[in-house]
Amino acid sequence: MSNLLIVIIVFGLGAIGFLIGRNRAMASGEGDMRNLHSLPFYYGANVGFSTMIPAIGVLALWLIAQPFAINNAVSGMLSADNIEAAGSRSLVMSDVRRVSEGLDAAVTQGVLARDEASEIAFDTTDVRALLASVGVALGSEVSADTLRAAQRYRVMANRGNLLKTIAVIAAALAGLAMSYRATTKDFRARNVVERGVLMLLICAASIAVLTTLGIILSLIFNTIEFFRLYAASEFFLGLRWNPSFSGRGGGSELGILPLLWGTLYISFVALLVAVPLGLFAAIYLSEYASKRVRSVAKPLLEILAGIPTIVYGLFALLTVGPLLVDVFGNDGLLGVGWMSGGTAVMTAGLVMGIMLIPFVSSLSDDIINAVPQAMRDGSYGLGATQSETVRQVILPAALPGIVGAILLAASRAIGETMIVVLGAGAAARLSLNPFEAMTTVTAKIVSQLTGDSDFASPEALVAFALGITLFVITLGLNIFALYIVRKYREQYD
Repeated sequence: MSNLLIVIIVFGLGAIGFLIGRNRAMASGEGDMRNLHSLPFYYGANVGFSTMIPAIGVLALWLIAQPFAINNAVSGMLSADNIEAAGSRSLVMSDVRRVSEGLDAAVTQGVLARDEASEIAFDTTDVRALLASVGVALGSEVSADTLRAAQRYRVMANRGNLLKTIAVIAAALAGLAMSYRATTKDFRARNVVERGVLMLLICAASIAVLTTLGIILSLIFNTIEFFRLYAASEFFLGLRWNPSFSGRGGGSELGILPLLWGTLYISFVALLVAVPLGLFAAIYLSEYASKRVRSVAKPLLEILAGIPTIVYGLFALLTVGPLLVDVFGNDGLLGVGWMSGGTAVMTAGLVMGIMLIPFVSSLSDDIINAVPQAMRDGSYGLGATQSETVRQVILPAALPGIVGAILLAASRAIGETMIVVLGAGAAARLSLNPFEAMTTVTAKIVSQLTGDSDFASPEALVAFALGITLFVITLGLNIFALYIVRKYREQYD
């Protein structure tokens, strides 16, 4: 039985539990809800939650534990020669799972009987033809170990799925029976339901924290493994980025400084575009524009935030880059010869700045509008003009929020990938010329993990070191923003 069908059955039992729990409560109160400790809804909700939550918990634990148990049991059937020939145990287990899925598909389509799928005699040609007939293609030969492991995997998976269905439905029925039996007019259903909802809210909040913790730990562990293979001093102080795969070109040079320089340089150019335009747009919309103009201009400005970054990247590649070459190239309008190609820091920075304008303007506009009107009225009462009020009263009062908006835009710029890939090029270099091609940390993370790379090699593990370095930089920006906000907020509390 599929997991979706199991969940539907559990929710159906929960709905039934809600109805019968509510009816039992009304019956115990002789049809008058005034005789009940809680409203009838809480009695029904208690039975429904008691039916669904334990069952969903059992299902979640089973889905986590079953793959580990089956993989551990099946991987022991694989010979060392088979693993060595494939390159790694994970690759062999991937073939085992695909063969197992092919056998299940053959049984489902009637190509094989259920017993035959578990007792196929080994013949590479016949097995590959069988799998191809049900739409499963393998990139390598099917060995005897792989076939036996796949048959064992299939049997254990089917048995585990059957036991999972029984366990989940049994947990649902047990919860329904116990909660139904406890439903009386004196049962404190509201207290139980509210505590249950509180626990659900705590679990939901914990998911975000645990997810963040899991991301950080995965980065840390893989970064430690990288530094076991590659010197940390060469990574943080190296001035060249030249990874070499498959033994081509000698040893790899994995210095992060060229990538950090490109990341910060492009982000700086983007902020030079986004911050003035976004802040001036926010001041105009909040202080000078009429309601009619604001109602049209603000939504149009925020449309920029909804455009996919790949579209911005194509705009940089096909429009902005050639336009800059026409102006700053050898044969350009100015004839200065600064640009030899369309991919450059300036190209990516200008387009990324356009993308960041709504981040700055929308947040700054909300912050400026949140400044109390009494501060404006007091300034006008002292004889200040509108421009003086904006400069000397509104902007200082809104400064913490504006700094937060700028730092948010900076974090967004540092983490951008597609605009950089298409607009800035892939050259890792240390240069002050904004009309040369450069690249960023995020672009190299993508390139290092793209393709058939060996995840045990420094060239693949370096992506995690790049990722944690970027994480630390972003965290530092957030801490700095918090410091600025706290420092200036004290003047206006």
